[in-house]
Amino acid sequence: MLGSAAGLLAIGAAQAADLPVKAKAIEYVKICSLYGPGFYYIPGTDTCIKLGGLLRMDVVVNSNVDNTGNTSGAGAANNRFTNGYTWRSREDLIIDTRSASEYGMVRTYFQAAFSWASDSYAGTGTGATIYSPIGTAQAPNNAGRGAVAAGTVGVYYAFIQFAGFTMGKAVSQFSAPWANYPGNSFDGLVGGGGTITGVNQFTYTAQFGNGVSLSLSAQDQTQYYQAGVNNISAGGPYGTSDYAGTIAPDLVAMLRVDQAWGLFQASFAAHDNHAAYYGALGELSGHPDDKWGWAGQLALSIKNIPTGPGDTINLQGVYTDGATGYNIQDLAGSAGANTIYGGTNLPGTYQSVGLGIAPDTVFAAGTSQQAVKTWGFDGAYVHNWNPYWNTSIYGAYAQVMYNDTAKGLLCGVGGVGGSVQATLNALGGAITRCNPDFSIAQIGTQTQWTPVKNLTFTADLTYTHLDQKYAGTVVASSAAIGKPAALYELKNQNTLLLLLRANRNW
Repeated sequence: MLGSAAGLLAIGAAQAADLPVKAKAIEYVKICSLYGPGFYYIPGTDTCIKLGGLLRMDVVVNSNVDNTGNTSGAGAANNRFTNGYTWRSREDLIIDTRSASEYGMVRTYFQAAFSWASDSYAGTGTGATIYSPIGTAQAPNNAGRGAVAAGTVGVYYAFIQFAGFTMGKAVSQFSAPWANYPGNSFDGLVGGGGTITGVNQFTYTAQFGNGVSLSLSAQDQTQYYQAGVNNISAGGPYGTSDYAGTIAPDLVAMLRVDQAWGLFQASFAAHDNHAAYYGALGELSGHPDDKWGWAGQLALSIKNIPTGPGDTINLQGVYTDGATGYNIQDLAGSAGANTIYGGTNLPGTYQSVGLGIAPDTVFAAGTSQQAVKTWGFDGAYVHNWNPYWNTSIYGAYAQVMYNDTAKGLLCGVGGVGGSVQATLNALGGAITRCNPDFSIAQIGTQTQWTPVKNLTFTADLTYTHLDQKYAGTVVASSAAIGKPAALYELKNQNTLLLLLRANRNW
């Protein structure tokens, strides 16, 4: 009996050991439907995350930089240093997190761009070249090739949104929602907008309902909005930009009405021009007082117009006084420092050159800062032929105006003896009309094909005309881009740019 009982106990124990043990619960990633498609809960938290991005390949014809225009440097030399094409491949990574709180949604947003671009070359003036990869410092004897092969990384956006506040690097509140892209892929459009790659800011946005909001913002001016405080006494035809340390951010206010019919926006910015000293003696030289500039912009978008489903018209106009960067935005070619070479029919001259320089202010030793004024506009009409094809027609214009005092500093009283005229004439030229005013006009067309969702092929053709107000001849040279010290006719210039792009969003 004892033996039988022991056997039964052994059998029972063995059977108990064979029973399944309760497995530890597995945490599955759950879909978060609170903030739209693509969001998931981070396991173990109440925070939702969305990963996204794009992969883009650009080929830009007749440019040394990616699609910002060929209005300065080697791209505007129109010689053997001008690239027939520039190639760039880029991947953007976007991380968007959101969670609910008693103060409303808490959001963080990050976007970085990983890029690899083809080469650009610059002359040394001795028949040799130095390797000048885009986005890196120049290195002799092709020593920079490894850096280009490794590519570059840029942070576009990095901001927190909480209780109506936006803190970090985001598009300026001054800009319209389309920034400098009313209906184009061309980066260099003038007429407002800008900071498409983000500017550091501290912003509060109040929502009044029915699509009406008001934003008040302080934003860093050093990244994109310092067009130049040019000290004529420091030398050079237009002087030398003479910034001191920044003491005040740009102050921006923006009122927006965003409804089903479209959008209306009014923006205002105040911009402090804080110059350093008049001369090499530093503090003993003295300095001009600060000059506050300002900019105002109106923007209008009209949706669902009768020409077709999804068709749109986007328009904006801007005026600036001592705040040029709010019109000639940071990606607009050389951002207001245009030097374009071309041909000539004037006997005795080698080639022609067009000049268009647009700082915020100019001054000379013992004088106050003189604000440069500008006005401009841009716009586009976008037509959808069907769900797969669309075409846009776009254009822009910017006018730059120096006041009489500024023209006197640059050209001399009565147009004789000033910095531009005296400096350039001393080299052997003969400026017959000295006027630093100029305008830029642009027109273009873009066609896009989207054969499958989120895959788009684009062709974008842009024409730019520089209308400069100088007349006569100058002796100009630039050894870095192979331009000799010869006699050039002062003349209006034209450029043409073609972008071919393949873009996949995910």
